[in-house]
Amino acid sequence: MTERLQTLSGLAPTAKLPAYDRNQLKSGILHLGPGAFFRAHFAPFTDAALAASGGDWGIEVASLRTADVADHLNEQNGLYTMLIRDTSGTTAQMIGPILRAHVATRDPAGLLDRLEDPAIRIVSLTVTEKAYGMDTATGGLDFNHADVAADLANRHAPRGVIGYLVEGLSRRRAKGIAPFTPLSCDNLPSNGAVLKRLVLDFAERVDPSLRQWIEANVPFPSTMVDRITPASTEATYQDAERLTGRQDLAAIETEPFTQWVIEDHFANGRPAWEKAGALMVTDVSAYEKMKLRMLNGAHSLLAYLGYIGGYEFIRDVMDDAGLAALAYRHMHAAARTLDAVPGIDLDDYASELIARFANKAIAHRTYQIAMDGTQKLPQRLLEPATEALAHGDKAETYAIAVAAWMRYAIGEHGNGERYELRDPRAGEIAALIADVPRTGLAISAALFTLPGLFPATLTGHRAWTQDVSDKLEILIQDDRLPLF
Repeated sequence: MTERLQTLSGLAPTAKLPAYDRNQLKSGILHLGPGAFFRAHFAPFTDAALAASGGDWGIEVASLRTADVADHLNEQNGLYTMLIRDTSGTTAQMIGPILRAHVATRDPAGLLDRLEDPAIRIVSLTVTEKAYGMDTATGGLDFNHADVAADLANRHAPRGVIGYLVEGLSRRRAKGIAPFTPLSCDNLPSNGAVLKRLVLDFAERVDPSLRQWIEANVPFPSTMVDRITPASTEATYQDAERLTGRQDLAAIETEPFTQWVIEDHFANGRPAWEKAGALMVTDVSAYEKMKLRMLNGAHSLLAYLGYIGGYEFIRDVMDDAGLAALAYRHMHAAARTLDAVPGIDLDDYASELIARFANKAIAHRTYQIAMDGTQKLPQRLLEPATEALAHGDKAETYAIAVAAWMRYAIGEHGNGERYELRDPRAGEIAALIADVPRTGLAISAALFTLPGLFPATLTGHRAWTQDVSDKLEILIQDDRLPLF
């Protein structure tokens, strides 16, 4: 049996090693949510920054729910393999900044101790949109969210991400310790501003003076992150073992492209991420809007159409010339809703996205991208659709995308086989459409009433809602994806 990855000694020569001394690292960052995207994006950027400029910015990670990833990282002394795949082959890079991993459900007090430690100067997050507990109708905290409600009832023993952040900041304030910088890396528009509002809403409920202290002393930089990262498979682990000579149960795979835009506003220092290629800016909004609307919007369009059409991976969807052309058309429609983005040619960006989606080496499942649709649709599709209609655009590709989501939301393939929506509002969706006729008009009318999802400017636009209904009817009648 192959030896487990635990040190950098004796690895196969095909494995690229960290270009710094891991023994010199000290804990400076606590990251919540050590999933595949963190391991393909945040940690490699920090790894490259350490290689370029040195420093002691080691990372501790914490899982708020499942233990598997944290356990694998601890078993491997924080080391793991990042596979970079493109059509020319696969390379293996060893990523080294992680020092230890925590599991909040096993030791919540231990995680609070780490949040309180003055050595921790940044607390970063990749916990997915649904973990924030945001009320999509108001943009503020959803006080009925299970974690939020539980943490408000027992603020000193939190279980949710907002509760942990507020309790950690509260402890630091009480002991005169400088605050950490919360750094959201999730796919939310103005993610730093969103996180700030949710933290302040929570703090206001438990201690208004704490809210005032946080508002005066704690920066919440926004970020834009981009790297396509499929879920790891058995092939990931086999290739990692082949290229490193070690068994690695924390290995991940990703594409060559990576991008990170960060608002440069930190309370107590940061790694030299700009030396790793990150773009440090004063305002990230133009970049994040570009990515959410052009990349993520097109990705969602392809995921819903692809999944209901029987395509397992995005690369397979891109083999359909009509669907590839539709994605390109949607990107250009999205670009018309954007202001100029410094340093970016939007036509070139669209062409680059098409090439990335078509990368045969990346197996990104349509079903993976389709999950949590009610959390993703507003910023990816509904907001730009509203703007497009306001400017006289017919917003046709948005109607196709929304109709595709509605067809997916039925939860049943054309052959009658059921599937899980994997959406936090799946129960509400099922209840809305349970007793309505299986027609485009009836299903769309029901789903347009889902509270807090569709803005009134969209549901009140009769021509556009009719377009959605018509396209949904086509998809209900024919899962083979007739071209629009």
